[in-house]
Amino acid sequence: MKVLKFGGSSVANAERIKLVKNSIESNARDHKQIVVVSALGGVTDLLLKAAEQAAERNEAYTQIIEEIEKRHLDTARELLPVSSQSKALSAIKRELNTLETLLEGAFLIGETTPKLLDRILGYGELLSSYIIGEYFVSAGMDAIHKDSRSLIKTDESYGKAAVDFTTTNHLCETYFGTVTYRTIVLPGFIASSAHGNSTTLGRGGSDYTAAIIAGAVHASVLEIWTDVSGMYTANPKLVKQAFAIPDISYEEAMELSHFGAKVLYPPTIQPVLLRGIPIHIRNTFAPEEKGTFIRKNTNGSSRPVRGISHIENIALLSLEGSGMVGISGISKRFFEVLSLHNINVALITQASSEHSICIGIAEKDMEKAGKAINEAFEYEIATKKLNPVVVESELAIIALVGDNMKSHQGLSGKMFSALGQNNVNIRAIAQGASERNISAVIHKSDVKKALNTLHERFFEDHVKQLNIFVMGVGNVGEKFLNQIDRQKKYLKEKLKLNVRVVALSNSRKMYFEDNGIELKNWKECLDNGETASKERFFEKVKELNLRNSIFVDNTASDIVAATYADYLKNSIAVVTCNKIACSSDFEHYSLLKDLSRKYNAPFLFETNVGAGLPIIDTLKNLVASGDKVNKIQAVLSGSLNFVFNNFDSNSAFHDVVKQAQKEGYTEPDPKIDLSGIDVMRKILILARESGYQLEISDIENESFLPQESLDTVTVDDFYKSLVTSKSHFEKIYTDAASEGCRLKYVAQFENGKAKVGLQHIPKDHPFYNLEGKDNIVLFFTERYSEQPLLVKGAGAGADVTASGIFADIIRAGNM
Repeated sequence: MKVLKFGGSSVANAERIKLVKNSIESNARDHKQIVVVSALGGVTDLLLKAAEQAAERNEAYTQIIEEIEKRHLDTARELLPVSSQSKALSAIKRELNTLETLLEGAFLIGETTPKLLDRILGYGELLSSYIIGEYFVSAGMDAIHKDSRSLIKTDESYGKAAVDFTTTNHLCETYFGTVTYRTIVLPGFIASSAHGNSTTLGRGGSDYTAAIIAGAVHASVLEIWTDVSGMYTANPKLVKQAFAIPDISYEEAMELSHFGAKVLYPPTIQPVLLRGIPIHIRNTFAPEEKGTFIRKNTNGSSRPVRGISHIENIALLSLEGSGMVGISGISKRFFEVLSLHNINVALITQASSEHSICIGIAEKDMEKAGKAINEAFEYEIATKKLNPVVVESELAIIALVGDNMKSHQGLSGKMFSALGQNNVNIRAIAQGASERNISAVIHKSDVKKALNTLHERFFEDHVKQLNIFVMGVGNVGEKFLNQIDRQKKYLKEKLKLNVRVVALSNSRKMYFEDNGIELKNWKECLDNGETASKERFFEKVKELNLRNSIFVDNTASDIVAATYADYLKNSIAVVTCNKIACSSDFEHYSLLKDLSRKYNAPFLFETNVGAGLPIIDTLKNLVASGDKVNKIQAVLSGSLNFVFNNFDSNSAFHDVVKQAQKEGYTEPDPKIDLSGIDVMRKILILARESGYQLEISDIENESFLPQESLDTVTVDDFYKSLVTSKSHFEKIYTDAASEGCRLKYVAQFENGKAKVGLQHIPKDHPFYNLEGKDNIVLFFTERYSEQPLLVKGAGAGADVTASGIFADIIRAGNM
């Protein structure tokens, strides 16, 4: 004999009930089947709302009755042939008339008692099971409808009655042992007391009904049919990568259901566990999928963690004080107060010093609990032996669950390390003596991020998802997005990094897509985005609260650079090619580095110097390994190197600068490059990364531009000044050529001082043959004192800059 239970989503309407019939008919030939059904989807909530409105003397409850009536009558008319409708519709209307009378009573007296509420809420299952039973009979099935209240007996604890298993088992054995029908349809959730009063088994009690009957008749299996394909490794609505667990133990399933896995009502397992009856969770809408088997002996798993679950809307109550230490009976009184007020405790933790007790309870009970505890310990609080109870709200509990967790070392460390890296603050921790679960209390706004972080850590073969927020999609930004799109598969397969671009912004528009932007269509997406706002962009990034978030700045904006601290304070990594932040005043530079360390958020800016060249990374490694930088000589402007490599007696300086801008080697305003400010920023950053405290005002700038060019305000005026100063630039070239030298714009740092300027480079110097847009850096250190460490390569251009940003993204992902 099999017991099948179909939830509210499975019987929400006529179409879905037809799917239920198909599932039942396929097995009816081989097994006698007991079918337990829930109310039509959403009806129990409507009944509860109607009762509340009636108790408030709000006549709107009558509209809810009309809605409930229409749903049931329409469902019956759609399922039943015309010849069977008259009898069924009359029976439904009779029950609805009784329901209406009960609600009228609540309206007249202005309240609902627990006893009355149980009668009202039970009508959802009574009506749905009657309609489904009549439908099965009219379709030619060997079926009958049976009222569960005649089989399941309870006490009169209305709202969540306790089952009298001795009486219930006897009644079930007698009835199901003698009934000859192949399919018996029963309502879930409802039962009755010894005095015949209607009771309920608690919300979700239809699962429990099925389990009680399965245990009583020694069923071969209990099938729970729902709208998901089993018990998942995490809530699939919050964790897209979650997957159904093929096999799980009773104990693991109980832990997961206790901690919020809504696919199974927690008390369901006990009646079948005692009999060793397996539970099979299946999907009504995908019956071909395997689902999850819950049983005593599972096939085992190499994973110590079998699932991650959570409970939302938790409050934390803390009682502490010196008067607790060494005083017996405090804990007894504390929990006795909660028990007397019918408050369930979801989590308990107590300091070994006995100085405090901390518990997690449902948020709806926090005011009642806080008041009751303060009253119970009024004397101790008045005499300062205890502090008034501290209540914290808007929390949630997350839990790792697995039978084999106790045999694996370091799971707690991995759990809390992963959460800490994503700035998920933990308020309390608890671990059961069985070591089957590790629980932590966090803020409810961090639930999605925490679940995804832990799922990634324990279930996704160490593939780390990076969520990228990009500001600036010009030359560099576009190349960067193209590189990510081309390399996504490689990154996932080889480096175990799943890179998703979640947001894009330019100066006009911004666009967000929680599940990642399709990069082949990013321009179209951005064009259809909302109006750009740097403040709203940051707020949206913060609201999404995604794990492993990285903000990428591809702009040259000082306004954007000023936002880095906000991102770092929220544990959002910053990757930037924008030199403004790191070349700002030393105090601000230091602040950003400190925030990066404090909030475990990488702050990476390799492309600030040398585009894609590993100049800063090399310098960091030297310093970290204990080397000391004594001197730096460098050609750090690919733009200026390109200009002076192409400027000769046969070309005009103005034309060469124009060409450099056209090919993307200069800033939109080329004066930034030619004035030397860009190179000053770069040598400043290298000096700071070498461990020296330096301001940009400390750097000597030997400018080669005439004052007329330096005084210009617009780009057009700047170019005009290059034309009028033609002879000035020709003289600069001829002076160098007459000495057999080439012109290079050199940055130098030595003895704590830095300077930049145009120099004549002789043929025997390493800088002489530096071609095109290349950069070169010579590091003279204590280890490299005679022969400097040299880094050389392309130092400008959108492609290489984008590749440098890409490299920083990978560095951030591997941290």
